[in-house]
Amino acid sequence: MSSIGIIANPASGKDIRRLVSYATTIDNQEKVNIVKRIVLAAQSVGVDKIYFMPDSFQFGWVVIDDLEIDGNLTASCEVLQIPYMACAEDTVRTAAWMEGHKLGCVVVLGGDGTSRAAAKSLKNVPLVAVSTGTNNVYPDYTEGTVAGMAAGITAGADDPEPFCLRDKRIEVSVDGEFQDIALVDAVVSDDLWVGSRAIWDADKIEYIVAARAHPASIGFSAAAGCLNVIRPEDDRAVVLQLCGDDEEKAVKKIKAPVAAGILSPLNIQKVQGLSVGEEYFFTASHHGMIALDGERELRIRKGQTVSFKLTRNGPLHVDIEKTLEKAVQYGLFSRD
Repeated sequence: MSSIGIIANPASGKDIRRLVSYATTIDNQEKVNIVKRIVLAAQSVGVDKIYFMPDSFQFGWVVIDDLEIDGNLTASCEVLQIPYMACAEDTVRTAAWMEGHKLGCVVVLGGDGTSRAAAKSLKNVPLVAVSTGTNNVYPDYTEGTVAGMAAGITAGADDPEPFCLRDKRIEVSVDGEFQDIALVDAVVSDDLWVGSRAIWDADKIEYIVAARAHPASIGFSAAAGCLNVIRPEDDRAVVLQLCGDDEEKAVKKIKAPVAAGILSPLNIQKVQGLSVGEEYFFTASHHGMIALDGERELRIRKGQTVSFKLTRNGPLHVDIEKTLEKAVQYGLFSRD
């Protein structure tokens, strides 16, 4: 039996960056339509069982009811009966259940933050990440049908690893104790409060650690990308130390797309490479916050030692195009 899990975040794409930039909005009804296309495509390539994360918008129930009414549902579908609290921990717990039950693949709809939450639990179950959030770097901008096909083909494979890349992640520790991870970037700012969680103000940034960097992305990893491109398959990251508006200290002066429609000037005091297995340390000169994949998560105090370690301990991220190309090679779309 081939099975997949679907985690759809009703809160993705609704943070404060909608108010301070011109970011794309994907409402929950469109997410329902995306999930329907994922389900229909997945069952068409052999998926027998589909599990949904419970959520406040009831994506799973809506999709099941609509497809049953239309007479289009052939796979067995189930909304998991696990507690949910309308927060990121729902994704962490659901992904842990799906990992523990060894599903064939998990499809996550959301932004970088939702993918990061799922990645905390997913180790060997492959991940298809579909972008429905803000400033997305990690998830793929792909059509739901295509995502469902890739997830179904991966789930049915005897060995899914040829379709996937074991992702990098940034492991964050404070005073020697592991705290959290980031898949794309970790950003240190002089903010003192979590607030809306989303981070967008370049003037407050002190450090950027980016495992992925490209000028074609949006967010603080794009600042690193405006200096040096770092792709998911590259076994390296980069650390930028910024110096606010003090241009005399700057060794690099750039402008970068840190939010949709906004290119901010950045003064960079130091640039340092980081290879897989290496750590970067600094001692906090004052209280502040660390944002992980765009969301403020960790509060740090003056005098604490913070480390960022680059590893290949991330999830098995499905390469959608490679998966479908291999499906063609193997004749999986043939009706003969």
